[in-house]
Amino acid sequence: MNTCRRVSFLKACEFIRGRRSRFHSTRSVASTAAHQPKVCIVGSGPAGFYTAQHLLKNVINTFTQTAHHERCSFYGNVTVGSDITVDLLKRAYHAVILSYGAEGNRSLGIPGEGLPGVYSAKDFVGWYNGLPENKSLEPDLSSETAVILGQGNVALDVARILLSPVELLKKTDITESSLEAIAASKIQRVLIVGRRGPLQVACTIKELREMIKLPGSKPQLDPADFEGLKDVIEDLPRPRKRLSELLLKAAMEKPVGKEAERQAAASRCWGFKFLRSPVEILAKANGARAVGIRLAVNRLEGSGDSARVTPTEGREDVNCGLIINSIGYQSLPIDPAVPFDYKQAVIPNTMGRVNQAPGLYCSGWVKRGPTGVIATTMNDSFDTARSVLQDLESGQLDTTSAKPGYVFVKAVLEQQGVSPVSFTGWEKIDAAEIMKGKEAGKPREKLLDVAEMLKLARA
Repeated sequence: MNTCRRVSFLKACEFIRGRRSRFHSTRSVASTAAHQPKVCIVGSGPAGFYTAQHLLKNVINTFTQTAHHERCSFYGNVTVGSDITVDLLKRAYHAVILSYGAEGNRSLGIPGEGLPGVYSAKDFVGWYNGLPENKSLEPDLSSETAVILGQGNVALDVARILLSPVELLKKTDITESSLEAIAASKIQRVLIVGRRGPLQVACTIKELREMIKLPGSKPQLDPADFEGLKDVIEDLPRPRKRLSELLLKAAMEKPVGKEAERQAAASRCWGFKFLRSPVEILAKANGARAVGIRLAVNRLEGSGDSARVTPTEGREDVNCGLIINSIGYQSLPIDPAVPFDYKQAVIPNTMGRVNQAPGLYCSGWVKRGPTGVIATTMNDSFDTARSVLQDLESGQLDTTSAKPGYVFVKAVLEQQGVSPVSFTGWEKIDAAEIMKGKEAGKPREKLLDVAEMLKLARA
């Protein structure tokens, strides 16, 4: 006969910006185990919340509702790996699910990468999104041309921010300091560089469409890059076909009507540069900062997403004062106790079960790499949750001995002098940001000081 059991979670997240936070939740499940199974989730991006949502059997459908569920509680301002180890979490819970995402940025590995004027997309996005650790970035926007390396959604988002009219940005939650810097920007042209061709761009159609229609800017795409592609496009999978058709139209068709008028009036421009790989950042004569980038000209072998790049002897120099590396995020190892594939920058796993580590699971980018859209992450997280539930019901996950759950974790944190923040505390920060934004006519004005956030959370 099935009996009602409660599964508890410690959920890690980044609601308190600058440090990982934790979320503790419980759920009723059918089980014949002698003790209540307890599960800990580390990471509170979409992957973590979707994992928790599925373990709660989808009786809740938003992240806030998940955190407010009667069998859930939230503990922020805690860093797994330093404030508490994964081994200690495994002592407190029957299962630990790692969903902490991808906090690192892939290195270019070329000369001059460390010069002033060269930034990672992670830091640049953090700067205009109000992450405290990036508030002092102060990027130099005094050049006419910016180069973004990478052609994914993050690259397009950065280009959009650089080229958007200030009047448009004022209606968003961009930080006031970033808004002031962009208002004074001299950037007129953005080149988005990719090592492969137009049929391999990594962005999605929604982001591309927004970029093409961006007020005050116009696309400048070289028709030569698209010659002979019209017939090839017909045989592509539907998502790639629609994206390629939009690119082809923007490159090959002359705009008409209002769109022609809009582009004629645009003072800024952007474009894709295909089949190019960075080989060197070019420095000013005194070596003080970046003034350009040297690109290798590539040749494409094969077709579709499996097409491979072969560099040629050709080189091309582009003068620019701002270079942003957006070739991808990567996950970092969280704790020596957790297996990690340094080459792929993921936790090795099978259907979310961490290899050779019973009771340890993973979901999201740390499980599969930084790819896909939000729906990909949702389905991926649900798969991991199903693995946990299957292991609980089959007895593969050993629940014959009792685990203390958060009671144990709380004692460890107290010894470390760590005072967790509740979800109610996070909501106080959220409300304060919204209020400040309302006063400025924006959706929110983000707080940039961690101490101020903590003071608000604990008031």
